[in-house]
Amino acid sequence: MSRFLEITPVRGKLEVHCQYGAPWRIDQGEAAAGEMPYHIVLDGSGLLEDPAGGPPIPLAAGDILLIANGDAHVLHDGSGKRAKPAMRRTAANLVFSENKGRGAQLDMLCGRFVLSPSHAQLLRGYLPPFLVVHAAGDVSDDARETGAQLWGLMALMRAESGIDCLGGRAMLNALSTALFALVLRFASKASEAPAGLLALAGYPRLAPALESLFQDPGAAWTLPVLARKCNMSRSSFVRLFQEKLGRSASELLTDIRMTLAANQLRESSLSTGAIAESAGYQSEAAFQRAFKLHLGVTPAHWRRAAQVQDSVP
Repeated sequence: MSRFLEITPVRGKLEVHCQYGAPWRIDQGEAAAGEMPYHIVLDGSGLLEDPAGGPPIPLAAGDILLIANGDAHVLHDGSGKRAKPAMRRTAANLVFSENKGRGAQLDMLCGRFVLSPSHAQLLRGYLPPFLVVHAAGDVSDDARETGAQLWGLMALMRAESGIDCLGGRAMLNALSTALFALVLRFASKASEAPAGLLALAGYPRLAPALESLFQDPGAAWTLPVLARKCNMSRSSFVRLFQEKLGRSASELLTDIRMTLAANQLRESSLSTGAIAESAGYQSEAAFQRAFKLHLGVTPAHWRRAAQVQDSVP
């Protein structure tokens, strides 16, 4: 998980502190490219409309909702009544959104995680579209300590959002960045981790292969070699990896290689050939084809675009 977060850096931004009385409703549109909205329920409860058309998903105090795919979503109090209009007031470090509802009270922090396009592609491909973690729920022994850390972090974010101190915005953003790592850690340790990278990270039998792919992605890994590292047959390894991740080990390796290559193109002056070799490609042409297939542009175009973006103040 640490290596995963190293190669896919995330910046957190806490933006709105919602304090509503029922009836209330939040209609949040689709996030911009590379952004993942999040919501922290401090007190009260609400419902998330299931984008797949299923029953609404209940949210309670201590729940954290991460919209990994950035889709539009709706939160409401569940009463079915017309929501009271929300009014916004801007404080020094964030915006407060309030209404005059007299029903059940909701206290919620809302923000977003910001990533580069290449990092967003890796994260969105391996995280569930809508991730809800229940820091206050019954948790396994492995997750209990992380749950306590989450509660502590939420309490600190709540306290910091209620005061206008120098450096408060920087503090809130730093805390929300830490929130991302804690949410993933907590979810991976849950008794039923959501399918994808979190389920794979929390499955000890496949840990040697996962560590190998992340720590040395340029190596010439094959399925038999990875299976032996996990002390299992090739067929069992392929089946379990696909079952936990929803993708093959080869697909994950390619995604890691392309993400690291995108980082190097942006941050270094290494030649495309040198980056191709470090990513495990013997042929620069093969690397260029894979990179364009993965990110939609050539390495040279990616590097130029990154330089332009970095030069913008």
